[in-house]
Amino acid sequence: MPIQEGFRGQRLVVVPRPSVAEALRRPVTRRLMVTDTGYYPRAADHRMQRPRGTDEAVVIVCASGMGWARVGSGLHRIGAWQALVIPRGVPHEYGADARDPWTIWWAHLAGTDVPELVESMEVTAARPVVPVRAIERAVALLDEIVSGLERDQSPVRLLGASGAAWKLLTQINVDRVLPGPGDPLQRAMNYLAERLDGKVRVAELARLVGVSPSHLSTLFRRATGGGVLAHHTALRMARARQLLDATEATITEIAFDVGYDDAFYFSRVFRRHHGMSPSDFRHRDSR
Repeated sequence: MPIQEGFRGQRLVVVPRPSVAEALRRPVTRRLMVTDTGYYPRAADHRMQRPRGTDEAVVIVCASGMGWARVGSGLHRIGAWQALVIPRGVPHEYGADARDPWTIWWAHLAGTDVPELVESMEVTAARPVVPVRAIERAVALLDEIVSGLERDQSPVRLLGASGAAWKLLTQINVDRVLPGPGDPLQRAMNYLAERLDGKVRVAELARLVGVSPSHLSTLFRRATGGGVLAHHTALRMARARQLLDATEATITEIAFDVGYDDAFYFSRVFRRHHGMSPSDFRHRDSR
């Protein structure tokens, strides 16, 4: 049952520990499950201290106001549209700002995949605060978790909470890596998407968005796993797939549409990306 005390309007759910133990033996929830979760609005005088850390990772999303955290030996400020992520077993202390107390949604997470998910966010004891660009989505997912577990903590509710928690962590991670509006990387990606029918020079693109070519390449590798030209090629191949599926255009016409004067070279590039020729791709469903 949810506990309704502490902060006015708060919501708090603690999953019984026998249920946690059972869930950590079941498929899916053994990989990621929510053990505790809640919502604290304008949490004046809120403070938590755990000198030995917890058995779960802690995720706190700040929707408004301010808070602070001491994680390991570092002191950090947390504001609206940020999340505090504390790995399992890390000593910590946190609380609300005295003048502008935070409003937070939070969850404790256990399971075999949690350390890897936290690590993928590049969270450490020295850097436990990450941006939450899509705050509305993050809050909606945490509200879904809290609302489901307020009803009951049955296996199916715990499974639903696991799915929402997975989405929450991956969404924060994606938003952390991908650029926001006006960011040099976003402007560069938009430029590439608008010029699928032509060649792009990295130096010229870097100059256009106001960064060095090496920095632009670093931004692309961090966001996409590859370089500028590799991303442009992926966009051109995606457009080629659309044309193969949705039109009767010839391979030569499609090659020209995505910036390849040589249809044979286009076919080699397409095969390298998809493991089949453009013709085979077009007719794959009819076999």
